[in-house]
Amino acid sequence: MKKRILVLAVLALCMVGGVLAWLALRPVPDAGPVVLYGNVDLRQVSLAFKDAERVARVLAREGDRLVPGALVAVLETDRLDREITRAKARVAAQAAALARLENGSRPQEKRRARADADAAAVELDNARRTYDRLRALSGTGAAREQDVDDALAAHDRAAARLRVAQAQLALVDEGPRREDIDEARAALAAQRADLAVLEQRRADSELRAPSSGVVRSRLLEPGDMASAQRPVCTMAITDPKWVRAYLTETQLGRVHEGMPAEIAIDARPGQPLEGWLGFISPTAEFTPRNVETPELRTSLVYEARVFVRDPGDVLRLGMPATVTLREGHVVPVRTAGQTGGRADAPQPAQVGSAANGTASGTSPADWAGTPQ
Repeated sequence: MKKRILVLAVLALCMVGGVLAWLALRPVPDAGPVVLYGNVDLRQVSLAFKDAERVARVLAREGDRLVPGALVAVLETDRLDREITRAKARVAAQAAALARLENGSRPQEKRRARADADAAAVELDNARRTYDRLRALSGTGAAREQDVDDALAAHDRAAARLRVAQAQLALVDEGPRREDIDEARAALAAQRADLAVLEQRRADSELRAPSSGVVRSRLLEPGDMASAQRPVCTMAITDPKWVRAYLTETQLGRVHEGMPAEIAIDARPGQPLEGWLGFISPTAEFTPRNVETPELRTSLVYEARVFVRDPGDVLRLGMPATVTLREGHVVPVRTAGQTGGRADAPQPAQVGSAANGTASGTSPADWAGTPQ
């Protein structure tokens, strides 16, 4: 009896201890804002020519701010310009050949063909009369049979020449064949396409910035051979910028895309930048090594991108940042399939134009939620 009571007491103590341990170790719901730790990230572009040619000029230098369409470098185009001149001459020659076929026969050619037909008809009439006379005389013995045969052969030759002249007149009146015109038109289209390819190569000999950014490194100099595999320079795209951070599974239920955020960096204590949560990865991954929080380094997390408004351009690639996500006004996030141009896009300018220190005007709906 005592042994049974002792066993029950031990079981009760174990149950109480288990409950207390569960209460002590159970996950406590987070309170307050969600705080993430990450690094500043941005896109980078390697600017290279499409064709292999010697570099004539390089205008971009490290640190230059580029706007869309800014001229970066130029290739030598002496040989290409000569090829374009030759292609233009071929196009002009083929266009003249097509015009000649489409215009048909000239009036003088038609008059000459008609005159040849008339002359052949006159010769035939004369040959017929000669043959008739000789045939009438052959019965009286005044003409030889050979003369009659020669007159008949001359008549037949005259008749054949008349048919040839009439056929030639019909060809001149009808003009060139439709197939010949179509062939000449197709040849002209091919020549123009070749010219367009050369002119496109001429346009591609000027390397221009595809978007706004800052030149990070200048890799080629005038005299170097450029190609598609040898970039002239690399450019960091300064808009958009985002902080790459990682969410735990328990934090997923407290955040959503479009959630406003504050981004703090050590370079500007007490002066956070505004932003919003633009992207949450749909798949989990093991925590990367560069995550600062020790307890998360062996956990499954979800990548998140917090886009930042950085009008003063103070954020740099790889800079550590602290992100605080707060409930509030939801920032609109563009979904797949939505398109639209920016009315305030900057106009093209030359390399080295100074920044005016104002925001570029990019709205969250322009590029939020579309990671690359």
